[in-house]
Amino acid sequence: MLPDLLSVGPITFHTYGLFAAAGFVAGLVLTLKIGRSSGIGGHLLAEMAVYMIPAAIAGSRALYVMMNFGYFSDHLSDILKIWQGGLVFQGGLIAVMLTLFWYVKGHGLSFWDMGDLWAPAAALGQAIGWVGCLMAGCGFGKPTGSFFGIVFTNPHSLAPVGIPLYPTQIFAAAGGLGLTFVLVRILAKKQFAGQVLLWYLILHSTISLFIEKYRGDEPAALLYDTMSVIQGLSLVILAWAVISLFILKSRGRPTGDIER
Repeated sequence: MLPDLLSVGPITFHTYGLFAAAGFVAGLVLTLKIGRSSGIGGHLLAEMAVYMIPAAIAGSRALYVMMNFGYFSDHLSDILKIWQGGLVFQGGLIAVMLTLFWYVKGHGLSFWDMGDLWAPAAALGQAIGWVGCLMAGCGFGKPTGSFFGIVFTNPHSLAPVGIPLYPTQIFAAAGGLGLTFVLVRILAKKQFAGQVLLWYLILHSTISLFIEKYRGDEPAALLYDTMSVIQGLSLVILAWAVISLFILKSRGRPTGDIER
């Protein structure tokens, strides 16, 4: 594909980094639009984003570094090179949810209602980010002989070159885009606070578990090497979200009240 978009003197614009940034911007714009229609001030959401976006990047990178500690322990200077790929979404998700919880506690807001507002943005941002991953070759799939396999040819690609691979990045991008539309629909008709956020976690985790079956870049590391770290985290998040959904649905707090 195209890991490096262009170079201007000593500066190289990496495609992965540009798409990741575009994903954050698109997610923020979507949330501002949703917030405006719900009567929530843009300044409040923008302030949240100031904390949540760095948390997403740091959490995603931290988990990736931990998963590849053997390499980074010998290449410490590479830890900050996120423009070359290497963000694990589940790590960013956990960091963002903790940051959001901290923020709303200090501002007398509802964690669940704010999570509902940001959930479609997370799905959209991830979908766009996966396009950058496709360009860089990260998150590549296992070798395949099927007709829809893709072949990376760029020598700077992070994926193996010259062999057909499952298009896991395309699977993930399409799943994220479809999930965005589903969540916007749920948001328009939600019946209780937290419904959108929890359905996001349920559906995203399910999509992730499916895609992980075809990933070729992450070795299995859990349960006697039968499950990857991402699969393990996805299962934990999925179970927590399903249980929380039933609990919140039984409480049935009316929507429209963003106060804690």
